[in-house]
This record gives sequence, C-alpha cells and structure tokens, in this order.
Amino acid sequence: MTISGDRAKKILNAIVQDYIHTAEPVSSKAIATKYAFGLSSATIRNIMAELENDGYLMQPHTSAGRIPTDKSFRFYVNSLSELEEPLEGDKDLLRKSCEKVNIEGILLDTAKSLSTITSCAGLMFIPRKESFVIKHISFLPMDKTSLMVVIVSSLGMVQTRIIRLGTEAGKLNLESISNYLNSIAEGLTIRELRAKIVEEMQKVKNLYDELLAGALKLGVIMVEDGMAENELYVEGKVNIFDQPEFRDDFERMKNLFSAFEEKSLLIKILDKSMEESGIHIYLGSESMVREFEGLSFVTAPYMRDGEILGTLGVIGPVRMNYSRIIPLVDYTAGLLSKVF
Repeated sequence: MTISGDRAKKILNAIVQDYIHTAEPVSSKAIATKYAFGLSSATIRNIMAELENDGYLMQPHTSAGRIPTDKSFRFYVNSLSELEEPLEGDKDLLRKSCEKVNIEGILLDTAKSLSTITSCAGLMFIPRKESFVIKHISFLPMDKTSLMVVIVSSLGMVQTRIIRLGTEAGKLNLESISNYLNSIAEGLTIRELRAKIVEEMQKVKNLYDELLAGALKLGVIMVEDGMAENELYVEGKVNIFDQPEFRDDFERMKNLFSAFEEKSLLIKILDKSMEESGIHIYLGSESMVREFEGLSFVTAPYMRDGEILGTLGVIGPVRMNYSRIIPLVDYTAGLLSKVF
C-alpha cells in the first residue's frame, strides 16, 4: 500500500486527522487553512482527486469534501510515529480496576474503565474456559433434585452450573463426593479432568464402589461442554451508538446491536488476536465480519509467565483516535499481565 510523493502522504494524514476529530467530510480549503503545507487549495484538491482514484478517499456527495476509506486508515495507522502517553488520571482509573478481589470483578471493571476513558466500547475476553486450572470443586443443594456445582480456578475465576438429577439430591453424600473429585481434579484443566474421569470410571467398573460411581456420574455431568464456554465482557456499547456515524442511521444501529448480541461474531475477531503478543488492529472490513464494517478493534492479549490467557481491547468507529487508544490498550494489557 504505497502513496507516491510526500505531499500526498502529508495531505492524506491531515485529512485522516481532521476526520477523526470532526466526523465530517474534509475539504481542500480546510486543509489549506489548517496546515502549513504551502500549497494552494486547487493543488490540494487535485491531490485529493488522485487519492480518491487510488481508493484512499471517497466523496459522499458531489458538493461535499472527502472522507477517508479503510484503506487510508490502514495507511495512517501503519505510518503512526507519535503515540500519546496515557494520562496519569487514566492510569489511576485502570490501576484501581485491577484492585478488585476476584478476577471477574477486575475484568469487568477494566472493560468499564476503558469504555469511560475512550468513549468507545471496552471489552475483555477469556477464551476456552476449559483451559483454566482447577483449584477446588464444591456442590451446593438447590432444591430436591438440583445441585449447583462451583469450580474455582487457580487464578480465582469461578464457574458455576446447575445440575438436574434424576434422584433426590439430599440422598447424596456431597461432602464425600466433593472430597473425592477434588482429590483427582486439583491442578488439572477441565479437559484433563474429563480424561481422568474416564480413567477412574474404568477402575470403579472393575472394583465397583457405589460412592465413587455416584461421584464420577456427577463429574461427567459437571464437565460437559456447558462448563467450557468463553467469557466475554463488553461495556459501553451505547458510546458507539452515540457516534455521528451511527446515531442517525437506525438500520445500521439495529444491525450493530444484533451483532453485539451474537457473541460468536466478536469471538471470531478476538480469537485472531490470541495468536501472538502485541497490539492488533482490525479496521472496518478487515475484521472479516460484515456486521462490524465501520468499526475498528484495537486489542492486545494479557499473559502469565509468557502464556496468553485472554485478550482486551477497545471497539469504536474506524475514525477512533489511534494515537491515544493504542498506548492505552497496551498499558492495560501490561497491567493485567502483572495482576495474573
């Protein structure tokens, strides 16, 4: 993606910056007035026409100025040389979000803080919960035939699930069952526990022990796929709907709202940012999810001991302020990596 000539590059960057702040088509006269390029409005207009022919700009109306395309924003992001250091007040808010006593609280508050700071939507993603390491399992009676299983991970994350039984829950020795399952489960992932239960069931089949058979039956129900869902927090979606690009377009708002409710669409994008460390930026149509065209994602994974645990980020209009948001996302990822 090359642009011939320094003048064209400077003018394109100026148009992008102006559009980021105004959300309005940019005219050649505005560029000539605001920036000391030493070029006439007519010269700038000719260069803008060339940029439009090359797919970097588009003109929404014949008499209007130009607006940048996704192609021009990609050029702008790739050529960013100066990023804004996060403000101390923003850092303080993010640090306070990491002081919660449980992991879910930290992730939810951090997503809210990113939303507040950026006026976009903040997100947190914990992929494939079955990958977390089990610390403790307990069962709580709910009614005559129902139990709640509670699984606590080594990081302090909690998964719960209601189990419906064909017998009365009160007849089960839940303490003994919990003790047995904890004896085989601690330090394993849910995937590993599945394999361990299969192994233990073979032993019980040979020896036959009613208590252990009951414990393993509960274990099988407990580790079904329902315990392995992805966890996704999205805070501040209303900030996106309030942007000029969306607030007057009811049909677009409706489609976006539906897309946000379909978590698999977001996860499709976020999974890609789990592949390696560092900042990932997906602009509009680059996300490969049609429903999110017009939006950009700035994401970064958070880690523990070099292993990627999840990803966080900001979702906003393609014209978001990248020079400010990129360092914020990077700083937040660093904070969470220290917490874990």
